[in-house]
Order: sequence, then structure tokens, then C-alpha cells
Amino acid sequence: MATSQRRAAILGGGIGGLTAADALLRSGWHVDVFERAPSLPTTGTALGIWPEALDALTTADGDGDRSRRIEKLGVLQETATLLRWDGTVIGRVDGLTRSPVLLSRPALLEILAENLPPGLLHFATPGPEVSELEDYDVVIASDGINSAVRDRLFGPAYRPVHTGYAAWRGWVPGVTTTASESWGPGALFGITPRDGDLTNWFAAVRTPPGRTGGAAELRERYRGWHPAVRDVLDRIEPGRILHHDLYESPPLPAYVRGKVALVGDAAHAMAPNLGRGACEAIIDATTLAALLSEHPVSEALQRYDRARRRRTQRLVRASRAVARVATASRFTALRDRLVGTAARVA
Repeated sequence: MATSQRRAAILGGGIGGLTAADALLRSGWHVDVFERAPSLPTTGTALGIWPEALDALTTADGDGDRSRRIEKLGVLQETATLLRWDGTVIGRVDGLTRSPVLLSRPALLEILAENLPPGLLHFATPGPEVSELEDYDVVIASDGINSAVRDRLFGPAYRPVHTGYAAWRGWVPGVTTTASESWGPGALFGITPRDGDLTNWFAAVRTPPGRTGGAAELRERYRGWHPAVRDVLDRIEPGRILHHDLYESPPLPAYVRGKVALVGDAAHAMAPNLGRGACEAIIDATTLAALLSEHPVSEALQRYDRARRRRTQRLVRASRAVARVATASRFTALRDRLVGTAARVA
């Protein structure tokens, strides 16, 4: 007797949600994606797509087409330089065996969505309550750092907590061929290439939540830093600054409950210092989709939880530790020697 087609509801059409949708479709599932935004974003800063995420997409696709497109559109980050706030070199990382690709969020989302059939992605449609999704075999919550699904499943005690930092991000005209991150007391500043012949930048400052500020405040905050930082800040155009307080997830007791699975920031929001957020959402989604294609839903969800929870929670802790090291105000000479030595070994 033929079995009926299995159905998945995906709440959130971001990186994790779109990746899961494509992978499940390839496995023969019926999929509906509910996304509250009216469309995919048209602006956004660069994301680092590490080899593990590209490998996960290649496995999910079978032909590697999307991985090749990401590599073609993005910029390969083959080297990186760590600097002090005054421009003194702390260390360099060159010749990585496999380097990350830097690609803007809009370009990545377009690649992840391009093979989805019309009518599958429901824009301007907030995710229904889980109780309203009884017709679906599985519900995948990819609804981001402020996940309503996570709140309903685990309560407010597991909402992300402030890291002690705020971040400003953006892009400026002009091409840079190198990536650098500069560390100063209580702050850092990064400059990287990105697609579109633009230069990506990001700044993080130790500060309580609720702080605001634009280009003028950033220029004042980084006024004494080395010329490359000041040059980027001088070229910032109005309306091209994104500001966020940075939050991270406390360790959830599980990434699944009933027939619901959490992926991406809904499960493990982390500080951006390791550049792993987008990668881990992709790996979450491809791992979950593969397990759902191989096992009954309940077993697949438990295997997903075992495969992904401990690893991603370690990354949350590691990202926090890197942020503290990068923005330290004390023992910086010792820090710089140790980090410089580690960079030479790498």
C-alpha cells in the first residue's frame, strides 16, 4: 500500500528554514514555509560560509550546485590579520587548507531559495501556533533569536541573554583584498572583502543594552585607531549602518519537543566572533532533513538533538570567550604574544 506524503511546516524563511525546505523537498516531503517578512531582504552584510557548511549543502544537493554558486559569487578569505588598535600586527593566518567564503546575506538567501517551487514560501505570514499545525508530521522552528516557538516550548527562562556587547555593521564602496580584525580596550573593528565589489566592516563595543548611535558616534569611539579603521568609517554612507545588541542563548535542555525541532538562532544564538552562525544554521537544517528522510520522525528528532546540541552549545561558549579576549583591557601584551604564536602555528 502506498504511503501518504509526509508534511513539514517550517516557521521562518531565513538561512536555516530555506535550507531545510530545499533538503526536505529533495527527499519527497511536502513543505510549507511561513515567513513574516514581505520578501527576502535586499540589503545585508557579509557572512562567513565555512567549508563544513558548503559540504553539508553539497551532500543535501547531491550535485554541489549551490556550493559552487556560493564560491563563485562570494570572496574566498585565504588570509586574515589580527592587529592592535594602533595597527601593530598581532598575528597573521595564511594558507588555510580550506578557507571560508564571504558572501552577503541577501545573496546567500537568494541561492538557498532559488529552487523552491512557487507557493511554497508564504511571505507576510507569521508562523501559526504549533497547535494549529496538526496536519503536519514535523514542525521546524527557524524563527530566529526571538523565537516564539522556543518561548512556548521552554518558557522565558531560556530567552537569549545580553552578552555585554553591541555591534555595528555595514559596507562601504570600494574593494579590499585583505581581511583584518583590530583589537582595542573594550572594542574591536573588522574589515573584510565581500561580494558586489564592496568592503564589509563590523564593530563591537562592550556596553550595556539599549545603546544607540550612528556614524558620528562610531568615528568618535574609534578616533585614535589606526588609519585603515578611520578610512572605512570616513566612507560610511547614511542608511548603511546596522546596529544590534548582541545576545546568546542559555543552554537549552533539548532542541526538540514533541514533533517540533529548533534550528539556527532559535536554538543556539551566539556572539558573532567565530563567524559560525550562518554555517551552523545550514548544518542544523541539512542534518535534520537527512535524519527525517532516513528515520521515523520521533527517532529522527532525537538523533538530531544528540548530533547538534552539544556541539553548538560549545560554540556559543567559545564565541563568548573569543569576544572577551578580543576586547580585553588587561594583560593585552601577554594576550598578543599568545595569540600571535597560535596564529603562526595555524
